[in-house]
Amino acid sequence: MSDTSASFLPIAENQARFRELVSDALSHAKTLGASDSAAEVSESRGLSVSVRNNDIETVEQTRDRSLDVTVFAGQRRGSASTSDFSPEALRETVEAAWHIARYTAADPAAGLPDASLLATDIPDLGLHYPWGVSAEEAAKLAIQAESAARKTSKLITNTDGASVDTYEGHFVLGNSRGFMGGYPYSRHSLSVAPIAGRGANMQRDYWYTTARAANNLADPQAVGRYAAERTLARLSARRIKTGRFPVLFEAPLAIGLLGALVQATSGGALYRKASFLLESLGKPVLADHLDVFENPLIPGAMGSSTFDSEGVRTTARNVVLAGVLQGYFLSTYTARKLNLQTTGNAGGSHNLQLSSRLTHPNDDFKAMLKKMGTGLLVTELIGQGVNYVTGDYSRGAFGYWVEGGEIQHAVQEVTIAGNLADMLRQIVAIGADTITRGSKTTGSILIEQMSIAGQ
Repeated sequence: MSDTSASFLPIAENQARFRELVSDALSHAKTLGASDSAAEVSESRGLSVSVRNNDIETVEQTRDRSLDVTVFAGQRRGSASTSDFSPEALRETVEAAWHIARYTAADPAAGLPDASLLATDIPDLGLHYPWGVSAEEAAKLAIQAESAARKTSKLITNTDGASVDTYEGHFVLGNSRGFMGGYPYSRHSLSVAPIAGRGANMQRDYWYTTARAANNLADPQAVGRYAAERTLARLSARRIKTGRFPVLFEAPLAIGLLGALVQATSGGALYRKASFLLESLGKPVLADHLDVFENPLIPGAMGSSTFDSEGVRTTARNVVLAGVLQGYFLSTYTARKLNLQTTGNAGGSHNLQLSSRLTHPNDDFKAMLKKMGTGLLVTELIGQGVNYVTGDYSRGAFGYWVEGGEIQHAVQEVTIAGNLADMLRQIVAIGADTITRGSKTTGSILIEQMSIAGQ
């Protein structure tokens, strides 16, 4: 077979070549004596253009490709990779992985997924929408966003710039137990970060839009204006007194709380006993009005896939039902370490949605402020003060003080603290102001009470 150093496109042609490469790698591993093997061939390309003060600041073009091989000698495993797709390089890479496997220690949990768990039906979920935007065109879009931010108010005195990013790629994954699959994908984004004020009273905020298809991105001018409005609102920032108050996490930050639940119920943390939710399966982990649903098969969604990074088929499932944990997030390896079965989450979660049975369609952001009454709205978190072993949570925060359901002023230089196990059980409401970031969706989250350290 000839070297496949051909151009990135057309996808269909390269997908066929990638399948040949995977088959060749698996065949060579078998001739060496490997008991099992897996291979993945991928390539991607991207364009990132940033502007500042109406001038292009950076233009970055990226192009990557890789052939990754894993071979097994019984319960011993070895891996190697290369960016050279020539037949010679392929053989050398497989042999390198085989030599590693022969001399590494045996691991009873090592091995490929059972053949019965592998995906056989791989429908097109519509994950690839190439965007043939040039650097000049991308710069114009970024400048539109930055200009709109500046025009919002004379108090917008500068910016940290605006950027447009486009990325697409495709891959083929296969293993010696009969799985072979792959697909193309894309993601595009636009962001802007205005600066307001002067001297000692300066504030910065940002906003961005992201989508698989460029025509689903928000209007650049709308993104710029909203980023400016967020920045301007911060100019009233002051400190508040220490105490215990209700805390409302703005929807983009609330996604982080859903992420904390995923982290704490992931196989790697569980088998290493590095989670505050050990042995939590079948037990309450959220308030009883909350559900978490995972749906990997949503057409066009960021977290969609018919199979995980091991080829295991994915299925829609209830992760949390009425507050009770129904399932962990497991790969084949971590499942075996826990004497369980993989959940098809090698590589991460797929389109999680946190919802409340108490949420009404009119529970928008303003309604959530009314529900809180008096407390702290958090719009930015600072630092990494989360201990996933104990659940202890302490983060620097920026936000807004709310009284009578109305924002009074911005708040800075405060720390919010609690324990994640308690915080997740003390969620009293989820807003209808849902937002999706990556593979997670939620509205704003209201927690009954947290400690706030101010002045």
